[in-house]
Amino acid sequence: MNEIKCECGHVNPHGTILCESCGRVLEEKEKEKQLVDMRYEGSARRSQTYNKTIIDKIWNFFSSVKVGVWLIIILLVASSLGTIFPQEMYIPPLMPAGEYYQEQYGWLGKLYYDLGFHNLYSSWWYLLLIAALGISLIIASLDRVVPLYRSLTNQRVSRHESFLKRQRMFSVSNADLSGETVDKIKNLLTQKRYKIREENGNILAEKNRFSRWGPYVNHLGLVIFLLGGMLRFVPGMYVDEILWLREGETKAIPGTEGQYYLKNNAFIFEVYDKEKDDEVFQNAIDKVGTVVKNYQTDATLYKKQGDTVPGEKPELEKVRDQSIQVNKPLKIDGFALYQVDYKLDEMNKMAFKLENKKTGDQFGDVAVDLYDPEMNYDLGNGYKVEVMSYFPDFEFNEDGEPATKSRIPNNPAFIFKMFTPDKPEGEISFVAIRQTIEPMGDNDYKMIFNGVETKNVTALTVRKDLTLWLIGLGGLIFMIGVVQGAYWNHRRLWIRRVDSQIWTAAHTNKNWHGLKRELDTIFADSGIKAPEDQLSDDKKE
Repeated sequence: MNEIKCECGHVNPHGTILCESCGRVLEEKEKEKQLVDMRYEGSARRSQTYNKTIIDKIWNFFSSVKVGVWLIIILLVASSLGTIFPQEMYIPPLMPAGEYYQEQYGWLGKLYYDLGFHNLYSSWWYLLLIAALGISLIIASLDRVVPLYRSLTNQRVSRHESFLKRQRMFSVSNADLSGETVDKIKNLLTQKRYKIREENGNILAEKNRFSRWGPYVNHLGLVIFLLGGMLRFVPGMYVDEILWLREGETKAIPGTEGQYYLKNNAFIFEVYDKEKDDEVFQNAIDKVGTVVKNYQTDATLYKKQGDTVPGEKPELEKVRDQSIQVNKPLKIDGFALYQVDYKLDEMNKMAFKLENKKTGDQFGDVAVDLYDPEMNYDLGNGYKVEVMSYFPDFEFNEDGEPATKSRIPNNPAFIFKMFTPDKPEGEISFVAIRQTIEPMGDNDYKMIFNGVETKNVTALTVRKDLTLWLIGLGGLIFMIGVVQGAYWNHRRLWIRRVDSQIWTAAHTNKNWHGLKRELDTIFADSGIKAPEDQLSDDKKE
């Protein structure tokens, strides 16, 4: 594109409206307007100048404020849809996610799952929207801040007459600008923290130019914040998972890639005693019955040694013992394990005996591990029991058939096949808590309940966040931009001799009334008119 050379000799980029140096109006159509557009100092923006190549079109699309606003609206709508039902990471790991949403929320839950809203914030299209918003912020900022910086840097003290008289605040005085008056005005401007430049007897006073960069500092902080949020979906950067651990159980800590293991040695649950503890808790105990005093997990941390073949039990080395309490986490290599929940007396094993219904004779014990049940139990002397089906959380489905609601043994039920010397073909019995059904007719033998073993279960939140500092930095920079743009405003005053007159003009990016009051104070008793607002009601009349 051709450059534009002003009469003052300054070469301006194509598309410039006001000369960056002297302020002369360069475009004919702009000369017809009453006031000049000072939003970007009349400088050339790339998005309004070039529109030929595919790069130009992409640049122009993302530099549009409307595009940025629409991206924000779409993100807000999508984010709100993600809160209609819980995200998959927050639902109990009882069954496949698709079944859970359909069972809990009906056809709407199934639709929610099918459309992918159950993992909304980590979905590719949601991340693409965030990336598009970040690109829009970067391009829109560069499209404006570069020409604005160039114009403010190149501005001369002596501005063209057309520039001055078409400022919003402008006045003409038929007075002589004596040296004493100049010194008085300059002293007052200095007291108001203006920086003063002089050229050929003309004056430019300016302050708070840095406030013009506030919106772009906002954009920078928001881009850093969005980048930190997107990095949370990079493996290893962010972990927030729940580890359920039963007493005596050892499991790999989620997110550590199998390098660290934790064993629950014991779960301690304590409540306040109305008679022994402080009177402060007596009213609460009277109201709710039980007030928790402490719950903690006495755990042992292990580290895996060497490599293991899949399916092979890893060799573990003890790191340390530690009690994990609320607000007292176990920390290791950037991970923190917090005590968040518990479950008391969860069923772990159930014991049965095989009994002859007529004689009452019993034949051996069957102890079923409710989390890892064996399928066959040999009781000796030709007696054995086979577990044909196991339903940890038993219910009858819509077809009247036995099913399980979850993998947690809240209501275990079994279908046993009992083999005895006099019944070598076996007898089938359905056994649940307080319920026994013999579907093939009356049996000679039955499985009788012989006790249950329970264990306490602890829930630990495993957290690791390597993006927090970046998100915090983005938030800090964003707030700096807010303060920078909200509490200061860029103010300029031009004083120029034109023949026997003194022309004064002023501009600010906001708070025109504040600027007018300030200039009225500065020009009081000087014999020179302070710049007047050409858009005021008095001027319109």
